[in-house]
Amino acid sequence: MKVILLQDVKGTGKKDEIIEVSDGFARNCLFKKKLAVEATSTQINAINNKKKAESFHKQEEVKAFMELANKLRNQQVVCMVKCGENGKVFGSINSKEIADKLAEMGYDIDKKKILLKDPLKVVGVYDVEIKFLPDVTTKIKVKVESV
Repeated sequence: MKVILLQDVKGTGKKDEIIEVSDGFARNCLFKKKLAVEATSTQINAINNKKKAESFHKQEEVKAFMELANKLRNQQVVCMVKCGENGKVFGSINSKEIADKLAEMGYDIDKKKILLKDPLKVVGVYDVEIKFLPDVTTKIKVKVESV
């Protein structure tokens, strides 16, 4: 019997999958616990349309992130901080401060997407990577200057 899973079922499948199961398993377990419904042609068509829509929206999201990554590529962000001798910064520049500077420039980027191994503690120019999605990344330059 073909069924459409309404929830993830361990050992059987994931939500919105159309799977073939035995009649007894479907009636005695999946239907009673409301984990699945019988697959009719209209429900199968609805699931397929939903998957196409999700795929389309994901592609649009990737396209938007690609455009943003191209706009940001090689942009320079200037962070002004108090410094002591030898260019040593009082405190440090972290991803939140970089995200705030980017917001001032008109780019709304979450601080979690900015990849910094360590906070910036010395005056200079640094390459910082921004990772929007696993396959969409870009680099910006962060210039730390003394006040």
